[in-house]
Amino acid sequence: MRVIIMGCGRVGEQVSRLMADEGHDVVVIDKDAAALARLGPHFKGRTVKGIGFDRHVLLEAGIEQADAFAATSSSDNVNIIAARIARNIFHVPKVVARLYDPRRAEIYRRLGLITISSTTWGAGRIYELLTHAELDTVLSFGHGEVSLIAVEAPPRLVGRQVRDITVPGEIGVVVINREGRARIPLLGTEFRAGDMIYLAVLSSAMDRVEMLLGLGGGT
Repeated sequence: MRVIIMGCGRVGEQVSRLMADEGHDVVVIDKDAAALARLGPHFKGRTVKGIGFDRHVLLEAGIEQADAFAATSSSDNVNIIAARIARNIFHVPKVVARLYDPRRAEIYRRLGLITISSTTWGAGRIYELLTHAELDTVLSFGHGEVSLIAVEAPPRLVGRQVRDITVPGEIGVVVINREGRARIPLLGTEFRAGDMIYLAVLSSAMDRVEMLLGLGGGT
């Protein structure tokens, strides 16, 4: 995949390194030469110094051939301008913009832009850790509306079936890891002691899943 990362702050730098190390063709844009220099001589991608929404800079970075564009600078306005140019002018298939102000997210979603708010995600993650300590949130989707939860099969679940804790639209068992082997379960699959269960859970159903599993206040 040919990827352009606009903004080489902490997030941009990490994303750039991850994607380059995975073998993607990565180009990083930043107006600050010192920020680009932090990538170091062993960085497997390419760097371009300049303003991230400047047409000539974007062309130098290869935006006409880009498969994806991520705007990760420290400015919401710059990120949105760059993301809109990438999407609407150069028609890059995948465009993501980082936002600091989560109140703007809905506005930009209406413009067809995918946004990531570290403020919203972080607040949601802290809430989950404080209020549902026995459930391990592996991954959050969207703005935290759905979470992937990992939990070892509690005693009250052993011998029961997947359908017993499935609530359409709220709770679904995605994977069971048993004796080192992962499997996609059927509704009739029985839980065994030692099973690691992965569930997709709607944020509003966290209390309900604890009750079904016999954890916390739901015991």
